[in-house]
Amino acid sequence: MLEADFKYIIDTFFMLFAMTLIIFMVPGFAMLEAGLVRTKNVSSVLTTNVMIYTVASLAFLLFGYQLAFGGWESTSSSIWAVFMFQMAFVGKTVNIMSGGVSERVRIIPLAIFTLIMGAVIYPLVVNVSWGADMLKGTFLDIEMYDLAGSTVIHSTGGWALLAAIMVIGSRRGRYQDGKIKVIPASNIPLVVLGALLLWIGWFGFNGGSVGTISSIEKADAVAKTIMNTNTAGLAGALVAALLMYVRYKLFDITMILNGALGGLVAITAAANYYDMFTPIFIGLVGGALVVFAVPMFDKLKLDDPVGALSVHLVNGIWGTLAAGIFVEEISFMAQVKGILIVGVFTFIVSFVVLIAINKISAFRADDEAQLMGMDINECGVEAYPEFKRAI
Repeated sequence: MLEADFKYIIDTFFMLFAMTLIIFMVPGFAMLEAGLVRTKNVSSVLTTNVMIYTVASLAFLLFGYQLAFGGWESTSSSIWAVFMFQMAFVGKTVNIMSGGVSERVRIIPLAIFTLIMGAVIYPLVVNVSWGADMLKGTFLDIEMYDLAGSTVIHSTGGWALLAAIMVIGSRRGRYQDGKIKVIPASNIPLVVLGALLLWIGWFGFNGGSVGTISSIEKADAVAKTIMNTNTAGLAGALVAALLMYVRYKLFDITMILNGALGGLVAITAAANYYDMFTPIFIGLVGGALVVFAVPMFDKLKLDDPVGALSVHLVNGIWGTLAAGIFVEEISFMAQVKGILIVGVFTFIVSFVVLIAINKISAFRADDEAQLMGMDINECGVEAYPEFKRAI
């Protein structure tokens, strides 16, 4: 067998394996969100996650990939493996959004937005960052470095979520008389399972983004990237645990896990560049940002049941900036410019699209439907029919 053929086969297998790890993030998001919402809304959350994966993936297959990358070509590994790897990313932008608007969002309008996100909005962000770059040479040409999507994936989903919360509003009774009603998670074991599935999926997310593993140098780069990814998650979890204990003398597992996810988001921009110690600091800052951002968004009455704004938007920005701070080869100003362009574009376009869809089919379920639960009104199937529904 020729060496070039062997490398082609190995890199194709590597892409497919990384893609499979990323797909584990689909049940990861589903379980995390199902555990954080009330029992009367679990079937709806699970259905939404499945619909996002199917609709976004097909939209990317039929329209989005061509727009993002300008064609179907690859010489180093199978184009079908490359496509599957890129397809695994696309639904994550809407998964980030769906968790943040859960317990009051209707499935059909969200599916319509998912179609537009997978076919147009996300591919355009990819085009000017990872892809064909139709705007090269113009002011909108992004030279930002973003290995696996602190901005391209996580901030894009976060900006879309911010627009969605502003359009849809908060859950019934969440903010009353100037007070915040605490709505506890329904199933902590599912939260833990979902977060750990996401954590495992991140190894394919970041490691796979190195692109190739068929040489000693690249194999080391992949291993280092995965190690740094894991380190940031560990640091994020630890600092969240410590901060919660200092503040409340309690260990909140949901906040600990969100701290880990915040660290993972933050390291995603340049996990391949850092030495083995820098990810500790990046993860510590990421986990701390989650702890402080969650109550901040509540004070602003931005109702986010799963903390997605704090995890993905805030740490997507931090991680992209950190790459420009700690990596000499990366321009800090290019990182700032990329954050601003992607943020302004995604927020404005998402807001306009959401408003337009909302005129046709309301995103927000009415108060009576929310009281009964989205499972009954949207799915006709309750996840826990033997349990008394919480109001």
